[in-house]
Amino acid sequence: MMKSSCESSDREDCRDDAAAFNLKFVAIASILISGIVGVAIPLIGKHRRFLKTDGSLFVATKAFAAGVILATGFVHMLSGGSEALDNPCLPEFPWSKFPFPGFFAMVASLLTLLLDFVGTQYYERKQGLTRATEEQGRVRSVDEDSDSGIVPVLEIKDRNVKVFGEEEGGGMHIVGMHAHAAHHRHNHPHGQHACEGHVKEAGHEHGQGLGHGHSHGFSDGDEESGVRHVVVSQVLELGIVSHSIIIGISLGVSHSPCTIRPLIAALSFHQFFEGFALGGCISQAQFKTQSATLMACFFALTTPVGISIGTAAASVYNPNSPGALIVEGILDSMSAGILVYMALVDLIAADFLSKRMSCNFRLQVVSYLMLFLGAGLMSLLAIWA
Repeated sequence: MMKSSCESSDREDCRDDAAAFNLKFVAIASILISGIVGVAIPLIGKHRRFLKTDGSLFVATKAFAAGVILATGFVHMLSGGSEALDNPCLPEFPWSKFPFPGFFAMVASLLTLLLDFVGTQYYERKQGLTRATEEQGRVRSVDEDSDSGIVPVLEIKDRNVKVFGEEEGGGMHIVGMHAHAAHHRHNHPHGQHACEGHVKEAGHEHGQGLGHGHSHGFSDGDEESGVRHVVVSQVLELGIVSHSIIIGISLGVSHSPCTIRPLIAALSFHQFFEGFALGGCISQAQFKTQSATLMACFFALTTPVGISIGTAAASVYNPNSPGALIVEGILDSMSAGILVYMALVDLIAADFLSKRMSCNFRLQVVSYLMLFLGAGLMSLLAIWA
């Protein structure tokens, strides 16, 4: 990879090693600050009223961030993978005989779905064992009290067992949408009446005067949605990290200030909103402070570390060698598949198909505008970077 060479596609008249080296330090600082600020806002803001994760402002900003991630996958990463794997420096067979970029993106999407499913099953099973242990301890305590002559008065309350996929605030993960609809079609109010009940009380209970027999309070539902957010945050970070390293190395090995300058602005913008989306997922997953801080720092440092690696290897690394192009093309394509899956399934569908969104017309309009605006602005940046 280091020794093989191919014609450089960079403009030689814009090559300036000294200026490029200085710009790389500017890029590291700018991207690091953008990532830290982006991921920190939801983590710190969850204690502030206007930035709580169940607030309308957070939902609208998260929609913008989801649009940025979606455009990153489709417009930047997938096209970057296609450009690398279609490069004339590669041998004609097999790279010109099969659409590898789309294939690798599809494989990555399916593997992400599998990881999403397996991770959710694991955490649900782990949570179920913990809950069963707590219930056994509670029953044992009641038995001991009964033996001692103390008969406790137990409050009979129909516990809410949420259908898998139901999210915080009435939201629903796409996997559980149809199951929930079929399960409750027989006795849920429909249309405007359903929305009125949802608006009046966020954690509404259907058992009050409706003869429904179960509630949608958050006491048990938070645990179910927490499982989803734990998996989503970890898989999303995996997708972000995989392409951030490649982007950082690509910037680090460049000797052209004409290439680096627009990349600084584009990557800072991109890093901020990716950090916001990831920080929101981490905040909703309710990790311990140490774990949340570790995930946030890992995200913020990934691209700067990639730039540093690229800068150190710039003198011996040839980005146009066949080996480098193949690795870059495969990783870019797979990163595109991961980001597209996460943006559509776990960020956009989870919020836009929720009852909260369907019952709030103003929030619908604002969220769709922010989604299209985020995707449009990130796509527009492809003109320069």
